[in-house]
Amino acid sequence: MRTRSAVGSEVTGPRSGPGTALACRGLVKRYGDLVAVAGLDLEVEAGECFGLLGPNGAGKTTTVELFEGLLAPDGGRLEVLGEHWQGDGQRLRARLGVQLQETRFPEKLRVIELAELFRSFYRDGLRPEAALALVGLEEKRRAFVRELSGGQKQRLSLACALVGDPEILFLDEPTTGLDPASRRQIWEIVERLKERGRTVLLTTHYMEEAARLCDRVAIVDRGRILALGAPAELVASLGAEHVVELETDRELPDAVLADLPGLEAVHREGTTVRLTVREVHRVVPPLLARLSEGGFEARRLATHHATLEDLFIALTGRTLEGGAAAGVGGGQEGATA
Repeated sequence: MRTRSAVGSEVTGPRSGPGTALACRGLVKRYGDLVAVAGLDLEVEAGECFGLLGPNGAGKTTTVELFEGLLAPDGGRLEVLGEHWQGDGQRLRARLGVQLQETRFPEKLRVIELAELFRSFYRDGLRPEAALALVGLEEKRRAFVRELSGGQKQRLSLACALVGDPEILFLDEPTTGLDPASRRQIWEIVERLKERGRTVLLTTHYMEEAARLCDRVAIVDRGRILALGAPAELVASLGAEHVVELETDRELPDAVLADLPGLEAVHREGTTVRLTVREVHRVVPPLLARLSEGGFEARRLATHHATLEDLFIALTGRTLEGGAAAGVGGGQEGATA
């Protein structure tokens, strides 16, 4: 599997294998002068949960909508279940389930009525009651949509995507705006779908969500894939297992951080620094000693295991929320945008 940075170069159609659910080669989408998808090469295997992880504006939703047939590409080729989008694509569309980033349902319909309406769009599929059971809404079947909480409405949206018993399920930011409890409920539903062998393409800017649900992840920024692989493998590519976050009363000079034992990279954001380290216990004591010697006050000190967000910062110099993080290297240079 390859990534591509050139835009508008000549491409051939994707040569997907028999176990490939989604494939694209040199995929490009422009909005005027803005290149939202910049020559993307991607392949998703049948039965895997594949995640597109990146900040808002990275091109995740545009990529998904190209696969869903909602948008036409400006360059490159793509395949969905071995087929290309042609005409109205009705036969292919019947094999897909789509949960959009934001869905508004008629508030005066009952939950079961909405599930029945979506079921009527498909020749084959699940009973509406079975789709509601998959997302834990059996007891709300007679409730009006307006009576549901935000998390329940999101689960209803997922039920409507599942009622056609799709071969591929597209989930675009499925837990954005939900409270932690509702988010975990959605995660558990997706995990049950994985157990049933369904192919899932998920977009998210929550690194914990990607790490928990996805078999493989593509880290996306500005329409390009920066890294691709299993979440654990991507985190391991940082070369260190831990991150130390330090906030001080004023910015630290490079000399305070230079040559700390086991230090791999440093990323700055104002008076906060993130240190990617191999062993926390070897870095923290000399670091605190240098702060004391220089008269710096440590306002916050925290450590955590390295995550996909730390990898994104190393690749782009920015957080997944879009904040800048200028970097200077320890054992190796920190990446900057």
